[in-house]
Amino acid sequence: MNKRLLLFLPSLLISLISCNTSREKQGELTVQTDSLEQAQGEGPAISFYFYEEKNDYPDAIIEMYTPLGNQKFRPGKVPFEFNIKNYPFASGMGGFQLMMILNGGDPVGYNAPIFQRELKEGTYRAVAYLVDAEGLALKEFGNYVDRDFMVGETRAFPYQAEPYIAVNLPRNGQVFPEGQEATVDFLVLGGDLKLDKLKVRIQLDAAEYELDQMTPVRIANLPKGEYALTVSLLKKDGKELDGPFSSVQKTIIIQ
Repeated sequence: MNKRLLLFLPSLLISLISCNTSREKQGELTVQTDSLEQAQGEGPAISFYFYEEKNDYPDAIIEMYTPLGNQKFRPGKVPFEFNIKNYPFASGMGGFQLMMILNGGDPVGYNAPIFQRELKEGTYRAVAYLVDAEGLALKEFGNYVDRDFMVGETRAFPYQAEPYIAVNLPRNGQVFPEGQEATVDFLVLGGDLKLDKLKVRIQLDAAEYELDQMTPVRIANLPKGEYALTVSLLKKDGKELDGPFSSVQKTIIIQ
């Protein structure tokens, strides 16, 4: 869906806006389209916002034992081994609790700390993290870990001191029922948004929303259709970082 979007930016100060649930929306940005009446009738405008989130497991720790940094493997089954502490991994929540992203792709969930992945030749960056009962990534230091490794005759990634981004939600091609919030959940690795003076830009078709904290962003009131979503890590001047994983693209569908 490619409609020209007109953004009505709120004050730079974050405002608290009442919500119909027990949680309150923060940093809300409403968006109008040129053909809003045709697309939404009398419905509300599209809005971006976030909630104040609580980490139920701030002391959870995930350690990666295998692969080692820049370790080389033959093409085929590559072993992964993790050690998880202070988190109900074995007998806690249902569903997948350990998620892993390879090279900026969609996360894959696991219910065991030791597993294998069938991988072709190439250079890989693994981002592994724990999630809460809602499926949101835990974001305290120690809740996630990253590692570069190689499969086959290939070279390591060029050294990059810049931070980068990993997207937990949504999955590429994820379908949301009309009227349900779409959630954009991400991690910033190798740096700190505030200390490094960075921000995250969430672009949905032509609409843009920016924030300087690592928290899930909700998008509400999207009309039916297919949307191109890009999540990028930027410097304060708006310039995108140069690393290979500074930007992630997804497609979402509202139906």
